[in-house]
Amino acid sequence: MALKIQSVGVIGAGQMGNGIAHVCALAGYSVMLNDVSGDRIKAGLATINGNMARQVGKKAISDDDRKAALGRIKPAEKFDAMADCDIVIESAAEKEDIKRKIFSDLCASLKPEAIIASNTSSISITRLATSTDRPERFIGIHFMNPVPLMELVEVIRGIATDDATFETSKAFVSKLGKTIAVSEDFPAFIVNRILLPMINEAIYTLYEGVGNVEAIDTAMRLGAHHPMGPLELADFIGLDTCLSVMQVLHEGLADSKYRPCPLLVKYVEAGWLGRKAQRGFYDYRGEKPVPTR
Repeated sequence: MALKIQSVGVIGAGQMGNGIAHVCALAGYSVMLNDVSGDRIKAGLATINGNMARQVGKKAISDDDRKAALGRIKPAEKFDAMADCDIVIESAAEKEDIKRKIFSDLCASLKPEAIIASNTSSISITRLATSTDRPERFIGIHFMNPVPLMELVEVIRGIATDDATFETSKAFVSKLGKTIAVSEDFPAFIVNRILLPMINEAIYTLYEGVGNVEAIDTAMRLGAHHPMGPLELADFIGLDTCLSVMQVLHEGLADSKYRPCPLLVKYVEAGWLGRKAQRGFYDYRGEKPVPTR
């Protein structure tokens, strides 16, 4: 039997988490937003307010919608605040040990029927579910970035996920106004299994000197009609996240075609992680981005 979802917990108030809280609140759900510190929750709420104001400016929502949605989001500094949540969506860093610790700590605070979802972009749902006390109520709900604008959500069942959890989760995602792609639980699911090797190949193209940053991005924007070039997109995603997904693919499928490009590794080691670090394949510290190669 499908559950009725009314309140949502979101763990992680960063780029993805605040976007998930944003769309849930606009869809009428009450949201508890958690992060490791009160300051990070405040920063997440400020981002949500700014993004909703932009939607008002574009006439996508009314100012009354914005005010009502913001009123539905409450800070949750501790997991105990999520005791009444019907579903909790984890959106922490793409590192398995961090996620597993969150899930094992979280379970004690939740009611037994609550669903736990992970917004992981690549890690096995079946494996993450084992760090909870309810693998049958665990599921992957992978939103795309930026969450308020992107229409797709991947829904991924683990081997233990029961039918009620699957049906409830699909109904919930549909109510957010998103389109669902159901993926089997294999490394990186559908979107990132196709997208990240393309980005990695673009980095190899740069590494091997086939073209510079500008040539590669222009070629794919104008030659394949991509909205942004693969290196610009890598900077937007975060080069550390790109590397994590490639490592999951390489380890999970043991195929040399998924080997992360050494140049990607070098950029991550340098701390040049893309836009969030002000430097990646482009340098963002000036008026406009300048290629770094």
